[in-house]
Amino acid sequence: MDVELRHLRYFVAVAEELHFGRAAERLHMAQPPLSQAIRRLEEAVGCELLARTSRSVRLTAAGTAFLDRARRTLRNVEADVHEARSIGRGETGLLNVGFVGSATLTTLPGILRRHLDAYPGVQLRLHESHTSQVIAGLLAGDVDLGIVRDPEPTGGLVATTLTDEPFVAVLPAGHPHAGDASVSVAALEGTPFVSPPRSGGVRAFEKPLTLCEEHGFRPTVAHEASHWLTILRLVGAGLGVTIAPACVRRIATDDVACVALDETRVTSELVLLHREGEARPMVDAFARLALQA
Repeated sequence: MDVELRHLRYFVAVAEELHFGRAAERLHMAQPPLSQAIRRLEEAVGCELLARTSRSVRLTAAGTAFLDRARRTLRNVEADVHEARSIGRGETGLLNVGFVGSATLTTLPGILRRHLDAYPGVQLRLHESHTSQVIAGLLAGDVDLGIVRDPEPTGGLVATTLTDEPFVAVLPAGHPHAGDASVSVAALEGTPFVSPPRSGGVRAFEKPLTLCEEHGFRPTVAHEASHWLTILRLVGAGLGVTIAPACVRRIATDDVACVALDETRVTSELVLLHREGEARPMVDAFARLALQA
């Protein structure tokens, strides 16, 4: 006979009460089926666990040893059920999130705070990189979710826009238009540009240049840098200008000016990516929080 969990619960109740009547009452069952279940458990174990008389119930030596093991088994099962339930609800596990640096200037910190509060059992492993590298990580299975900027459509991935923002001109503090409330893109013609690398994401690289092409010129990208902070410092040093998402205002120093652009409809999009067919509750929970933020 296989020992069932209910047999263990019944035995623990009788062993703790040392009285079949009180144990039956505690278990919300009648006494005869409880007595029958204990006899079947003893048959399965192969020895007497409880010594009974008309007046008392006591544990045998085997029963004393079995009680500790029965309690441990019940605790382990309860813990396993709780863990499985938590995984099913997306409340525990390891989640790899890839992101671009500029996401930390917009919604990403708020998303991470909300996720930490809501799912403290989930271990977040964060990977800062370029859009193209985050996409490669998703396709390879190394990253579960990505927050990227202006990604190209990619087969096998689902894209959801989290937010969009206008572009601004980033000028050296001594530029003639640095003090203006806004500036035309045409005013940047003939000035070298400092930009993120094309390899980091073709669409993200081309979007600002498209704004220039709409005004009849394509600028020369004289310098490339991987991080917006570096780009702004190079602009501040007089090596060129750039067109950047408006969020870079958060890291602008006194040697640069972030000026609104006139008559531009193109915006920069921060996008959430995950694999098609992704069904893990942990991924869905993070995505829902990101969209709420």
